[in-house]
Amino acid sequence: MKIWQKNIDVNQFVENFTVGKDRELDLQMAKFDVLGSMAHTKMLSTINLLTAEELKEIHHELKHIYQEIEEGKFIIEDSVEDVHSQVEWLLTQRIGEAGKKIHSGRSRNDQVLVDLKLYFRSCIEEMVNNTNLLFKELIALSNTHKDKLLPGYTHLQIAMPSSFGLWFGAYAESLADDMELMLAAWKITNKNPLGSAAGYGSSFPLNRTLTTQLLGFDSLNYNVVYAQMGRGKTERILAQAMSSIAATLAKMAMDVCLFINQNFGFISFPAELTTGSSIMPHKKNPDVFELIRSRCNKIQALPNEIAMMTTNLPSGYHRDLQLLKENLFPAITSLNECIEIATFMLQNISIKPDILKDSKYDYLFSVEVVNNLALQGVPFREAYKIVGEQIEIGTFKPQTEVNHTHEGSIGNLMNEEISKAMENTVNQFGFEQVKQAIKDLLA
Repeated sequence: MKIWQKNIDVNQFVENFTVGKDRELDLQMAKFDVLGSMAHTKMLSTINLLTAEELKEIHHELKHIYQEIEEGKFIIEDSVEDVHSQVEWLLTQRIGEAGKKIHSGRSRNDQVLVDLKLYFRSCIEEMVNNTNLLFKELIALSNTHKDKLLPGYTHLQIAMPSSFGLWFGAYAESLADDMELMLAAWKITNKNPLGSAAGYGSSFPLNRTLTTQLLGFDSLNYNVVYAQMGRGKTERILAQAMSSIAATLAKMAMDVCLFINQNFGFISFPAELTTGSSIMPHKKNPDVFELIRSRCNKIQALPNEIAMMTTNLPSGYHRDLQLLKENLFPAITSLNECIEIATFMLQNISIKPDILKDSKYDYLFSVEVVNNLALQGVPFREAYKIVGEQIEIGTFKPQTEVNHTHEGSIGNLMNEEISKAMENTVNQFGFEQVKQAIKDLLA
């Protein structure tokens, strides 16, 4: 029997189908459900729906439950539908009548909304911190290997000289842009839906500004109907930010898989970080990066999955929204794992020196020769024609000295500016403000 149910038992077949994976996935939101209840009950006491003694009793036991969650001792029982019911049931069993009052002025709809927002905030912080570590590793590698040249490709044909400084730095700057999208997701996420109840507000004189402050939100989802409409939209925007990071990682992983190939041979990893073949003793396979590529391609499909699950839903709550957790929660875990393993692998990368001394890369320098002629006064189109004819008849002589000085080129990577851009974005997330609010709430 559910704590909110009337005197009719739901058919067990229907019960199992509708609950789905909620018990399993809701465990990830458990401590955030407790925090939401702490803020809500503190607000209820200010409007005289809880006495000071009841509030003290409730908060004491909620903190105890929070500690049990932190220690891994909290479970959602088979007889209970979800985390919200489990927390309220535990509270009522332990302190009695006061526990039955904590749901006043809210619905499971806004309760799950605030839980999700608090959970997503925590997930965003973890993804940002992990991405920042990967970013710093890429910048360090870019600076360390800035003078090591690398073939640049267009259409997978050798094109112009590049460098490992450029290659590593390109992915660092890509992550810096990805963080701009994650910051947008943070801003959408960090708005308080609590008090919207079932999506139409409450006749209780709720103080939504107070719960916003207590939970460290930047602001409210003001309109109660929109607060409920935000479910699905928040997940989609977060998924879009995640898919941007995933796209960066997938492209980098593809480059690694090419560059480690024996026909390229630009990079290598210690044998213990690669895998072998069951029959070919020479093989050192880049399985880690192949899995990063596949996992991240899967994550890039996530925004569309969420959009398809929420398309054409009218305003108000619908049970369809429950299934979003099944797509998004595992993807968050997977993306963090990909970022962490990519950072670890790059910490162990080896770069082959003097790659461009191989004569097969001579044509990489054709543009250098054309540009040098142009600098000597030959019109660019004439210089292009001259070098083209030299290549055709086999008299082309490469000029292997590379002198690129403009912003963002081989000789002027602009890594300091890229790092400042990343730092500026990361500093806008306001994680410390959130941590302080939660610390005060649990004090």
